[in-house]
Amino acid sequence: ELGWPESIPYLDRPPSPLEFYREWVSPNKPCIIRNAISHWPALKKWTSAYLREVVGPKVVSVAVTPNGYADAVFQDRFVMPEERQMPFMDFLDIVEKKVTSPNVFYVQKQCSNLTEEFPELVCDVQPDIPWMSEALGKKPDAVNFWLGESAAVTSLHKDHYENLYCVVSGEKYFLLHPPSDRPFIPYELYQPATYHVSEDGSFEIVDEKTTEKVPWIPLDPLNPDLELYPQYAQAKPLQCTVKAGEMLYLPSLWFHHVQQSHGCIAVNYWYDMEYDIKYSYYQLLDCLTETVKML
Repeated sequence: ELGWPESIPYLDRPPSPLEFYREWVSPNKPCIIRNAISHWPALKKWTSAYLREVVGPKVVSVAVTPNGYADAVFQDRFVMPEERQMPFMDFLDIVEKKVTSPNVFYVQKQCSNLTEEFPELVCDVQPDIPWMSEALGKKPDAVNFWLGESAAVTSLHKDHYENLYCVVSGEKYFLLHPPSDRPFIPYELYQPATYHVSEDGSFEIVDEKTTEKVPWIPLDPLNPDLELYPQYAQAKPLQCTVKAGEMLYLPSLWFHHVQQSHGCIAVNYWYDMEYDIKYSYYQLLDCLTETVKML
């Protein structure tokens, strides 16, 4: 009824800034764009051998979990991964299964980790997406590099960013919900905690006692517990696969759950959203949803 598509539409070329703002950003609609990054050297250069040569022994931040779920609800906690500092080549050994580990490893530290931790790779992509920067009148707040195992899963959440998600190799699998599905998506407050590795190599969950509780979504959209969360049956998820060389425009405030093929490499650009009437609408919807729960 709000004009959301039944499937994610494809564009065969990158749009003009005006076209993109008018047709996609302003109405807050996602799309997959082909031929937007076909000129990137990274599409051909970013092999494992090349990454070993260029980044190699450099120590980087890697998220490590026992189950593949970083920043997710587990055992009634909002559990964050162990942020392990390790040589990038050791991480590649694990991804390539040259070294076995019972744990799941994922380079997923956001905070513009491409420019902060992997500046050697920026020249193979772009520091921003010019037509998006012109459309929004700003540069991205962050440019992030993603590489990990297929067991690494991003739990359902939303961001306050206009997100251009570019797949360099492999595939990403997105499950999306528009902001209007908020009344059907459960949020609860959870004690934040972090995975810590014990001396015997096992993980323990340690509470972050100095921080406030975190609102998060406990539901797994791939296997929803409709007895516990019956309202979710009214939600309308969209699913799409973003392949190598493609770019997903993920609008601000859209809920998304993400999986990937093993060793998938991606780069995404976060542009801060406009806190305009769309944001006010979402805040109203959020408040009404919480109020109805208390009645």
